[in-house]
Amino acid sequence: MSEAEDGELRALQAALAAEHAAVYGYGVVGGRIDEGRRTQARAAYDAHRARRDALVRAVRDLGGEPVAAAGGYALPFPVTDSTTAVRLAAELEERVAGVYSDLVRAAGGGLRGTAVAALREAAVRAVRWRGGSVAFPGLAERAATDPEPETATPPASAPPSASAPAA
Repeated sequence: MSEAEDGELRALQAALAAEHAAVYGYGVVGGRIDEGRRTQARAAYDAHRARRDALVRAVRDLGGEPVAAAGGYALPFPVTDSTTAVRLAAELEERVAGVYSDLVRAAGGGLRGTAVAALREAAVRAVRWRGGSVAFPGLAERAATDPEPETATPPASAPPSASAPAA
């Protein structure tokens, strides 16, 4: 196996592990979410199951043994009500987007296009859950430094750039 194929397989395995965790997490979300958002949670759960199954096939196609799902996963915070369920759903999507961002970098050809589509879908679901977006979905280091969309305000007046002609 070439170095590129090995990197692609590692990124596929990471995406598969993230999808296993997302499927588990949406099971928790579904148990706590309000009736009004239950359809949205079910659609996300189904989407992650489908991605997981496709990744299992892709790993096998590259000659790998797909990583197994864990028996359980540690949640990043207690999920006790609909508000925390929505927060968990957004977190799951952000984490999945980050892993697909890595797969986009590692993959080539059709797999790269599939990874881009999965990244886009996760980013859109994260926006729907969170109610706002980040500038670069899937790039955790960038998202962590951006101000919250609701609190970000443009400067009152921007200083002219050095190359701008004087008035």
